[in-house]
Amino acid sequence: MARRSPGSLRAQRRPARRRDQPARQIPGVPRRTRAAIVRVEAQLLGYGSVAQALDQYRRFLRRPGRYLYLPWDPCPCCDPAEARDTLEEALRHMPPAARAGLRKIVAPLDEEFHRRTLPNPWSPSVDARHAAAWWRHRIREI
Repeated sequence: MARRSPGSLRAQRRPARRRDQPARQIPGVPRRTRAAIVRVEAQLLGYGSVAQALDQYRRFLRRPGRYLYLPWDPCPCCDPAEARDTLEEALRHMPPAARAGLRKIVAPLDEEFHRRTLPNPWSPSVDARHAAAWWRHRIREI
């Protein structure tokens, strides 16, 4: 009977990559904030969702032009307002000390978003969550 190589035996003992680990790290985030993000993602949002929302928010703000209009697309994967909702949910559930690290990254993006989008005077206040979310009250493209 043929023997199996030591490498194949070690490969069988090695656990597969865990799916509960975050997919990506967010550059420039302190260690305490990273740990809080991992906890919030594990409990509420799903792993990698904060990094994905931050990338989506940044991609929207990199578009050319003086003014940006939110897409009128039912797909949540393309809506920067949905990405901003995810970031706000993470910020709301993080401890205050860790929240500051993520807020430091999101605040300049919010300023750019506010500067390059126009307010919608006819924006309906559907519920308290949407009324508090200022980014939901910006003009969408037609």
